Amino acid sequence: MTATPIPVYDPLTDLARDAAPPVAPPDAPDARPERRPAAASRPLSPALQRGSLIALLVATAALYLWNLGASGYANSFYSAAAQAGSQDWKAWFFASLDSGNAITVDKPPASLWVMGLSVRLFGLSSWSILVPQALMGVATVWFVYATVKRTLTRGTLATTLAPSPQLAHWAALAGGAVTALTPAAVLMFRFNNPDALLVLLLTVATYATVRAAENGSRRWLVGAGVAVGFAFLTKMLQAFVILPALVVAYAIAAPVAWKRKLLDLLAAFVAVIVSSAWYVVIFQLTPASERPYMAGSQTNSFLELVFGYNGLGRITGSEVGSVGQRGPSSGTGSLLRLFTTVSGGMVSWLIPAALILAVTAAALLIGRRRSASAGDQSGLTRLPNRLVLGSLVAFTGTLVITGLVFSLMEGIYHDYYTVALAPAIGGTLAIGGAVAWVYRDRLVATLGLAAASVATGVWAYFLTSRAGGVYLVLGIAAAVVGVVAGLALLMADKLPRLIASGTLAIALAAGLAGPLAYSLNTAATPHTGSIVTAGPVSGGMGAPGQAGRQRGGQPPTGQPPAGAPGQPGRAPGGTQANAGPGGAGGAGGMGGLLNGASVSDDLKALLLTDADSYTWVGASVGSQNAASYQLATNKAVMAIGGFNGSDPSPTLAEFKALVAAKKIHYYLGGGGFGGQNGGSQSASEIASWVASTFTAQTVGGTTVYDLTQAG
Repeated sequence: MTATPIPVYDPLTDLARDAAPPVAPPDAPDARPERRPAAASRPLSPALQRGSLIALLVATAALYLWNLGASGYANSFYSAAAQAGSQDWKAWFFASLDSGNAITVDKPPASLWVMGLSVRLFGLSSWSILVPQALMGVATVWFVYATVKRTLTRGTLATTLAPSPQLAHWAALAGGAVTALTPAAVLMFRFNNPDALLVLLLTVATYATVRAAENGSRRWLVGAGVAVGFAFLTKMLQAFVILPALVVAYAIAAPVAWKRKLLDLLAAFVAVIVSSAWYVVIFQLTPASERPYMAGSQTNSFLELVFGYNGLGRITGSEVGSVGQRGPSSGTGSLLRLFTTVSGGMVSWLIPAALILAVTAAALLIGRRRSASAGDQSGLTRLPNRLVLGSLVAFTGTLVITGLVFSLMEGIYHDYYTVALAPAIGGTLAIGGAVAWVYRDRLVATLGLAAASVATGVWAYFLTSRAGGVYLVLGIAAAVVGVVAGLALLMADKLPRLIASGTLAIALAAGLAGPLAYSLNTAATPHTGSIVTAGPVSGGMGAPGQAGRQRGGQPPTGQPPAGAPGQPGRAPGGTQANAGPGGAGGAGGMGGLLNGASVSDDLKALLLTDADSYTWVGASVGSQNAASYQLATNKAVMAIGGFNGSDPSPTLAEFKALVAAKKIHYYLGGGGFGGQNGGSQSASEIASWVASTFTAQTVGGTTVYDLTQAG
C-alpha cells in the first residue's frame, strides 16, 4: 500500500510540491519521525482579516491624530523651515530656515520637503505641519504588518506543512500593535522632527529587503537601497546603522548563488549612494552666494555636517558648535541607557521579550537547519525556510545594532531617538513569537514563551514604579498576569489549543498595558520645543511635553546687547509663536535654544511695519527665537549663528553689508549661545556692534533695534 504524499510548501520557489513521507530507517528503532506542527486551521475569513487590519490602522490613526492641534507648531525650528519652503522654492529645496535663504536647518531636507509641500497646499497650521507625521506613523505600522505577514506566509516554519494563514495574520497584527503603541512612536508621529520620515523609510527598506530575499529579486533590493538613501537625506548617517542587518538578512535568505548575492548587494549599495549623494553634490557645487549657509557646520559644508556635528561627533562627543551645557542624556554612554533613563519608559517595555524570543527562534531555526543539512533520521533533507531566519535577522539586527549605538554614543543624545527601535521591536517580537508558538512542543520554545511573558511583566512593574499612582497599580497587575501566563505557557503543548492561544493573547495584552497607558498620556499632552519626552515620567532637561529648562543664569556668550533682557518677555496679550493656535509652552533659562520666544501683539505689529520692503523683517541670535518671530509674522527672520548661535554666519562684515543695503529691518535681542560652544564669535560681535550703533527700545518685553535708524 502506497502512502499518500504530504504537501510541502517549497521555501525557495513558493510552490506546493509533494514530498516523500517520513520513514524511520529500520536500523534506528528509537528514531522519531519528523514532528508535525499542529494541523493547519481552516483558512482565515478575508473579511475578518481585512477588518482586523483596518481596525488596527484606524485605531493607530486615531491615536496619532487625536487633539493634534494642541501642540501648536510643535518644534518651531522645523515649522518655520516648512513655512519658508512654502514661500520660496529655493528655501524648500535647501531646507532654509527662512525664505530669505540666510541659513538652513542643521539637518538634510527630506522631511522638510514633505512638510513644506503640505503647508504650500493647505496653508500654515498645526495640522498641515503635523498630519503628515501621523500618516507616516500609520504607514510604518502597515509596513511592519506586511513584512511580518509576508515572512510567515511565504516562509515555512516546518518542513512538512504549509504555514497557517491565521498565525501569519495574527502575529503580524501583534507586531503592528507593538510598533503603534511604543510611547516613543506615539510621541514622534505626533511631532515634526525628521525622525518620523526616517523610521518610515527604514521600515520600507526592511520590507523591500524581505521581498528581495524571497526569490533573489535585485529590483526589490535596489528599492531597499533607494529607501535607505532617502533616509540619509532625512537624518544623515543614522540611516546607515540598519545596513549590516539588511545585508546579513539578504545573504542568509536569498535562494541564489553567492556570486549573485554579491552582485545584488553591490547594486543595492550603488542605489544607496546615488539616491543620497545627488543632493550632496548639488549642494556642494552650488556657489555659496546662491544658497543658504549650511547650519551646524563651521565651513559652510554639507560634508562637514555629515561627518562632524551630525555624524561621528554624535558617537565620539566631539561636536564643534554643539551646546556646551548639555542635558544628562548626553555624555558618557552606558549599556543600560535605554532601560534606566527616561528612554526606558519610552521604548524598553518589550525589548526583553523581543530579545528572548529572538534567541529562542534562532535556536529553533538554526538547530533544524543543522540537523536537516546532515540528513536527519526522518529521511528529510530539506532546509527550514531561510526567509523566516532572514527576516528575524533583519529586525533583531536592527534592534541590537541601533540600540547599542544609542546606548554607547558619547555625544548629543535625546530620548526621542529611540523611536527608531519601535518597528524592530514589533517585528522581532512577532516573528520570534510565531516561531516559538509553532514549535511549542519543544522545551526551548515553551521556555522562551514563558520567559518572555514573565520578563515583560516584571519589567512593566519596574517602569511603572517610577511614575507611581495608577501607573504603578497597572504595572503590578501586568506583572501578576505576565507571571501567571508565563507559568501557563510552560504547558502550552499540553493545553487545549483554544486555552493555549488565549493564554498567549492574555500575555500579550498584559505586556501592552503599560505602553498603552504611557501612549495615551503622551497623546493627551501637548509637546513643544526641541527636547520632548513621552509618558508621565520625565527627566533630563525638561518636564513632560515641554522644552527643557535650566534654572537661572544667562547664556554664556552671544548675549543680547547691554540693556536687553536675557530672554524675550511675555507681554500681556502676547502669543508664544511656536505654540501656534493652541498656544502653550515657554522659555526658561535656555528658552532661546529649546523653545522659542513669546511674541506680543505690539512686537508683531512692529515687525510687520513696511515688512515687504525688507528681505528679513528682523534678525535674532539662534534659530528658535528667529523661528518664533517668523511664525508669528509669516515673514522671514534671520537666525544669526544658526540653531544655537555658534555658526559663523553671517560674519560681522556680512551683517553690516546687509544692514547698509536695507535688507534687515530690526535686530531682536535675547537668546543664542554664541562662540563659547565651539563656533565663531560672530553673534557676539554683531550684538556688540548693534548695541553701540543703534538705539534700543523695548516692545512687549523684548529689546528691539531699528537697523534703519542709527543712534
